[in-house]
Amino acid sequence: MPSALPATEPTVRPASTTRRDRVLPLDGLRTLAIALVVLYHLHVPGFGSGFVGVNVFFVLSGYLITTLLLREHATTGRIRLGRFWVRRLLRLYPTLLAVVVVGVALWWLVGDYQGSTLGPVGAALIALTYTGNLARAFFDTSQGVFAPMWSLSMEEQFYLVWPPVLVLLLAVAVRRRALLAGLSVVIVASAVATWFLYDRPSGSATPDIYFSPVLNVAPLLMGCVLAIVLRSDRVRSALAGRWGALATWLGLAGVVGSLFVIGSGWQQSVLTFAVMLPAVGLASMLLIGGLVTASSPVAWVLSLAPVAWFGRAISYPLYLWHVVFIALVEPYVQGTLGIVLVLAAAIGTSVLSHHFVEKPALKLKGRFEPREPRRASSSTDASRERQLTNA
Repeated sequence: MPSALPATEPTVRPASTTRRDRVLPLDGLRTLAIALVVLYHLHVPGFGSGFVGVNVFFVLSGYLITTLLLREHATTGRIRLGRFWVRRLLRLYPTLLAVVVVGVALWWLVGDYQGSTLGPVGAALIALTYTGNLARAFFDTSQGVFAPMWSLSMEEQFYLVWPPVLVLLLAVAVRRRALLAGLSVVIVASAVATWFLYDRPSGSATPDIYFSPVLNVAPLLMGCVLAIVLRSDRVRSALAGRWGALATWLGLAGVVGSLFVIGSGWQQSVLTFAVMLPAVGLASMLLIGGLVTASSPVAWVLSLAPVAWFGRAISYPLYLWHVVFIALVEPYVQGTLGIVLVLAAAIGTSVLSHHFVEKPALKLKGRFEPREPRRASSSTDASRERQLTNA
């Protein structure tokens, strides 16, 4: 008989890829994902499909958030949704607010980036209310330098819906197999609906389906599925050796290979959105599942201190800041020098943003972390908890 979601935390971990309070390969994976996205926006040859880095982030986000929620339920007996949402805001909003303030102040220089259809107030309002994806999907608006924030909107809208649904499912003691089947049906249904609702855009515009919180929900749900699957000790034990390493290599090959398979003109093909991007999500599931269960050369490289630090501290602010500097630099300096200047300015600003904007907010965020009942807990459990609370 299939079991309900387990009440205990799995204990299998690749010891060589942990250090104190971090699961380092996941931090390194953030570095890989943000590199793909930034190089895509800079139009670097060979990275014309680098937007798939956003899908990697979506899967990783779904995995980390669901694991965090399930852990809170397992250790405290409940999930405090109010505190969860406050933690999300404290993690994401301070940097967002800083970028919006700077972007509005510089609007006279960057307001026409990619033909923005909004003024500074409208663009800022959409960014700060996490509605960028809705504005692009249903109202055909362009936010200029705030355009990347559509993906934050996708995540925040998902965070409003999925945690209460999970709380309800846990309350009725849904069986793991039934939950996985239900999520899988939704994932497949979103891909099928995408196929039928796809409308070829004019020029190089991106189809509206890409920004839909329903039609593009698959990668986030794939991360949720992975988190639920990996709650099983049996699964984690099976992946702790060669199978986990194989999953890592296959996942990496799938993500990197998509750069070559998804070619130019990807917006003009329904296969991109109904087949290729779901395939990238599956590859991301394999990669993440392998990284958190088995040691491998890939995990070792992603765990290197500079790689892991960059993903942990810089990936999020860089995602928000880099487009501002593209808009500032590209009109005046093109080519390799322009790319170098953008990267230097964006990374430098992201480092400052991390230290002076994010860190103070993260200290406050710590006050809202779930508190476990007083009991003897292993260092592995404590390490895993801290990793996820920084998601």
